[in-house]
Amino acid sequence: MSGADQRPGEGSADDERGRELAARLTVVRHRVDEATHAAGRSDVPTLIVVTKFHPAEDVVRLAALGVRDVGENRDQEARAKAAETDRLAGALAPVRWHFIGQLQSNKAKYVVRYASAVHSVDRDSLVDALSAAMGREQARRGESGLQERDPLDCLVQVDLDPRPEQDRPSGIGARGGVDPGQVGALADRIAAADGLRLRGVMAVAPLGLDPEPAFARLAELSAALTRTHPDATWISAGMSQDLEQAIAAGATHLRVGTDVLGRRAPVG
Repeated sequence: MSGADQRPGEGSADDERGRELAARLTVVRHRVDEATHAAGRSDVPTLIVVTKFHPAEDVVRLAALGVRDVGENRDQEARAKAAETDRLAGALAPVRWHFIGQLQSNKAKYVVRYASAVHSVDRDSLVDALSAAMGREQARRGESGLQERDPLDCLVQVDLDPRPEQDRPSGIGARGGVDPGQVGALADRIAAADGLRLRGVMAVAPLGLDPEPAFARLAELSAALTRTHPDATWISAGMSQDLEQAIAAGATHLRVGTDVLGRRAPVG
């Protein structure tokens, strides 16, 4: 990005914040490489940097540092940030936006405008809403003379917490996900939906429990899914605190926020 494309303070990777992000990113990438090697894998998982509560300027800094995949979990924040990132990014290669949080069906019409993937598909009604929104978005683009967008990559979010709802730590139920026994049916619905592309499975390790059994179960579910949907090979798992365990279990996509960006007070 040239100086003409970017004003001082608008996401330069050469400023103090950019150097901080570069150092943090180097540490995380080293962890990923080490864990990949320890697991005997040759395929390095995709690092999705979760930028929630951090500004578009940080996304631009990350893009300048070679990050191509970023994640968000609130549509209102993601919508504005994606637009601002486009404004600031200049000649930088565009980032791919991954929506990873719980999604209300009425927000599907917005998400399809900026997201390349939704990792948190957990019910039939959301599948239907995303498919309908994709149809409207492709029509809008056609009427505006714009190029069609690619199909929306979708992952089935799985609830891997073995505890009854009442025994889970406060707030854990809000993470969503389908029962493991429902993965196949929901995946079939995604695969049959216009405008959507089934990519695989996603899960968050149960709060307060060892993540290894959960990630092992997710790997089993992924293997079963690929027997009927061979291209649905993504396993989205692992965050700052448990990325090593996720990689050992075969995760193809990691969702890391705090260890790259540091902590920031929630906005709104």
